[in-house]
Amino acid sequence: MSAPIVPAVTATTTGRSVLGAATAPGLLDVLRAERIKLTTLRSLWITPVLAALFTAGVGTAVAAAVGGADASLTDDPGVGIHYGLNFGQAALACFGILLLGQEFNTRMIGISLAAVPRRGRLYGAKLAVGALVALVVGAVGTAGSFAGYAAFTPGAWDGPAFVRSATAGVLYPVLLTVLCLGLTAVMRNLTAAMGLLVPTVFLLSPLLSAVPGVRHVVQFLPDRAGQYALRYADDPAVGYGHWTGLLIMALWTAAAACGGLRSIRRHAA
Repeated sequence: MSAPIVPAVTATTTGRSVLGAATAPGLLDVLRAERIKLTTLRSLWITPVLAALFTAGVGTAVAAAVGGADASLTDDPGVGIHYGLNFGQAALACFGILLLGQEFNTRMIGISLAAVPRRGRLYGAKLAVGALVALVVGAVGTAGSFAGYAAFTPGAWDGPAFVRSATAGVLYPVLLTVLCLGLTAVMRNLTAAMGLLVPTVFLLSPLLSAVPGVRHVVQFLPDRAGQYALRYADDPAVGYGHWTGLLIMALWTAAAACGGLRSIRRHAA
């Protein structure tokens, strides 16, 4: 009696495996699903829009109001050009956190993982969508910042450091978004990520960089290192070069992304 049953169970199990493999969503399907989430959830699409507006708009407004009167904006053109990024990066941090954090907050992460059993694929799709949107924000914000600064501030701003500063302006939002998304995956909590990352990027890190005894350590934080790449002039107090600053931020981002992947794979929904 037991001999005929074993093949039947095996066939059923095999059939389920084949069915699961056949119906498992591919990478393009997961990317399409993440795009739909992005365009239909207001909290997701409005934050990158605000980031682009703040980055280009605030910088242009300050250049129009102050012009060449403030030496801090003209002695190093990179400070004036990317001034709006100080405000836009807060919205970018929120965007990176919300991409994954809102699913933890609403417990929808369990449904997402049930629909996409390969957790690395789901996580990779979120990283890809976030990075692509942030790249567009960086390009639009940087172009608007340079145009606004040039329109209202006299002097040469298109010197040898122009290409580096512009490149860093485009890549900084990408690295910041992926960094925040990865750390959110590690913390697995929207409130904790918002409460820690946004104040650190927007307030704590800039304030600590002005403290003499702490500045030597703070300069190696990801946002401080990445923003040094935006500068035109060298700072003797910074112990690395401009491109190295962008590399330091990229290493922080890679570590956060890998940590997020490990957390997604190891923890239950």
